[in-house]
Amino acid sequence: MAEAVAPLRVLVLCGRSARHLHVANVLCRSAEVLAIVQETGSDFSWKKLARQLRPDNFFRKAWRWLRDRRRYAGNPEARFFFGDRAPSLDRPELVREVPHINHPDVLVLARQLQPDVIAVFGTSLIRGELLKEGRLGIANLHGGLSPEYRGADCTFWALYNREPHKVGCTLHWIDAGIDTGGLIAHVSPKVLPDDDELRLFWRAVQASAEVYAQLLQRLAAGERFGQSQPHKGRLYQVKQRGLRHEQAVERSLREGLLNGLDLDLRVTWYPAAAQAAAQAAAHRSAVT
Repeated sequence: MAEAVAPLRVLVLCGRSARHLHVANVLCRSAEVLAIVQETGSDFSWKKLARQLRPDNFFRKAWRWLRDRRRYAGNPEARFFFGDRAPSLDRPELVREVPHINHPDVLVLARQLQPDVIAVFGTSLIRGELLKEGRLGIANLHGGLSPEYRGADCTFWALYNREPHKVGCTLHWIDAGIDTGGLIAHVSPKVLPDDDELRLFWRAVQASAEVYAQLLQRLAAGERFGQSQPHKGRLYQVKQRGLRHEQAVERSLREGLLNGLDLDLRVTWYPAAAQAAAQAAAHRSAVT
């Protein structure tokens, strides 16, 4: 009889929206989650306030607020991930709240708990000494296919560029860059003709949560993942997205951008170099 594999000890760092709670719940079912850290966003400073009130920042944030108020009317994200139930964590007793993810308390917690993996989704950019924590490293779920789509609103930009086949999420190890760490897996969702940006993004996250859980189980079994990204790709920023871009995407979807694609769920894993070489050698041996 095969020996049972002990689950990984995991520290989860995540946001507070329905999609973040869903991913955290899936991870809690696949590993020994030690704590769930969430940002409250309550770290006030005059410098931060002055930056937010700059005319360019203020009007951009106001535009996004008005746009998202219309798109999120009735809380469709909550219904997508939780149906008729209120979005909630299955393990609320594990929650630790901090003003921001780089608060000293997070580093202290990581050093106290000594997790095998730190699993991230939906936090601010992680910096400093926290990057060194986690026995196996810090994994992140990014809402785009790195390296071509790094940064913000990547589902939107894939549609804007008329590349719906490049909608998806990336699991990668975190380094000091923005979505530049070693690739673990690409997850591309099923695409339906009547999809829009949000449904595609949510379906990608939903599928990626299961792949994230598989990652933790496969790491616990001794598999290793991570391949260097082949190039820098492109970094998309929040400030790049404007009304003309929104109108272009809406027009493309109305004109049938997603018709006839027949794209089902696609998952590509990136095993570590030594493991990949062994698999290639085994394949060559089997062929000969």
